[in-house]
Amino acid sequence: MTGPSANTPTSITIRRPDDWHLHFRDGETMQAVVRHTARQFARAIVMPNLTPPVTTTALAGAYRDRIMAAVPEGIAFTPLMTAYLTDTSDADDLAQGHRDGVLTAAKLYPAGATTNSDSGVTDIAHIMPVLERMAEIGMPLCVHGEVTESHIDIFDREAEFIERILEPLVARLPDLKVIFEHITTAQAVDFVDRAGANIAATITPQHLHINRNDMLVGGMRPHNYCLPVAKREEHRLVLRKAATSGSAKYFLGTDSAPHHRHDKESACGCAGIFNAPFALESYLAVFEEEGAIEHFESFASNNGPRFYGLPMNEDRVTLERAPVEVPAEIDGGVAEIVPFHAGQTLSWRFCGSA
Repeated sequence: MTGPSANTPTSITIRRPDDWHLHFRDGETMQAVVRHTARQFARAIVMPNLTPPVTTTALAGAYRDRIMAAVPEGIAFTPLMTAYLTDTSDADDLAQGHRDGVLTAAKLYPAGATTNSDSGVTDIAHIMPVLERMAEIGMPLCVHGEVTESHIDIFDREAEFIERILEPLVARLPDLKVIFEHITTAQAVDFVDRAGANIAATITPQHLHINRNDMLVGGMRPHNYCLPVAKREEHRLVLRKAATSGSAKYFLGTDSAPHHRHDKESACGCAGIFNAPFALESYLAVFEEEGAIEHFESFASNNGPRFYGLPMNEDRVTLERAPVEVPAEIDGGVAEIVPFHAGQTLSWRFCGSA
């Protein structure tokens, strides 16, 4: 890391970014958190792991309507919907939803991999006809890349998924657009770098800032617990190099995942980090520390729409180099949520539209 220097700008203006991976939940929680994302981002890929999950075009359309009703007046924001794949997903329904503009992508959750994923895919062979159809029509596949067998160490599950599932899938369906979401390992970076142009990855702010020590050393820190879990420091450093490299294969996806304080600080705490309120400030701190501010706009604003084949946002936003204090808690509707960087002071402040 090079850190701030005399040449660090005092402000930066970029094309308005999009968030290519996040969770809004539903009900009162969703109504409380949507505003944080809409404040910074023009669009967001919304994850479908509700209870029950968003498995069809009709359910996705209804969920989109509920999200739009929660967007504050005067803010332009577009939720991009995904369908939750199951062993019995209907290829015709997904194709129709994609053609009609309701569904932007479909999401592969290996059953049991993360929050509300119990209805996910038990064997990728079960959805091969769906994936073949998606490859034909150019519908992207968002992937939670972990195996779920209990005998596989949780810190090895991403690397195991690459070898056993993702590499064979990409070889079988080279035309399928795949977004390897929230990658956490050097093995994932190596895979994405070696893969063809149809493979890209999102990287979260937390996996650029923390390693597993931040979750485990000096006591359990449940608000740093997410899935995939943060890995060793060597992996974090590789992720930082990938995100700040200027490569078009990597783009912003926060995986912002609100859970109320009492659900995190429990005997079986929920996985997920709520980073939406200060997402751009968190990412930009990393790019500044790595001496790569010139690549920030590509990562945050350009690479995602290019990969998805969507138009660039025309409006622009500004961040200034000024301290911003992250509160200890944020309103989560039903109860309070502890945000990422709670109690810390970040060095960049989001100023809004330029």
